[in-house]
Amino acid sequence: MGHTVMENRNGVIVKAATSHATGKAEREVAANLLSDLSGMKKRTMGADKNYDTAGFVADCRAMNITPHVARNDNRNGGSAIDGRTSRHAGYAISQRSRKRVEEPFGWGKTIGLIRQTKVRGLSKVNGVFLMTMIGWNLTRMRSLQG
Repeated sequence: MGHTVMENRNGVIVKAATSHATGKAEREVAANLLSDLSGMKKRTMGADKNYDTAGFVADCRAMNITPHVARNDNRNGGSAIDGRTSRHAGYAISQRSRKRVEEPFGWGKTIGLIRQTKVRGLSKVNGVFLMTMIGWNLTRMRSLQG
């Protein structure tokens, strides 16, 4: 599985990693990638319903990150995100912009080399994935320059 952390303002990938596919890999790797980010100022993180768990939300809050995850109200016990987070305008903005994180994956599957890996082993797959995300960043920076 490939995982990325994207900066919402410009769509550039800040962190990327790969992992073996398990039921909890997305949340575990996301928590690790977020903990590696520099700075202590208040930040937000947008994600889909898979991240709406009490453990992940607590991990984000412990790192001084406000989790703007999509509410999963159909889950037993309801959503881990309460009204204090979801009532703000920034939450709605994060929910709209979080879909942009899929763009590098689409680009990497059509132009990059991540549709079907030709290497074996997590470290080699990680190298191919990182190089593909670097290529996306270079393409994105060219677009930002106009």
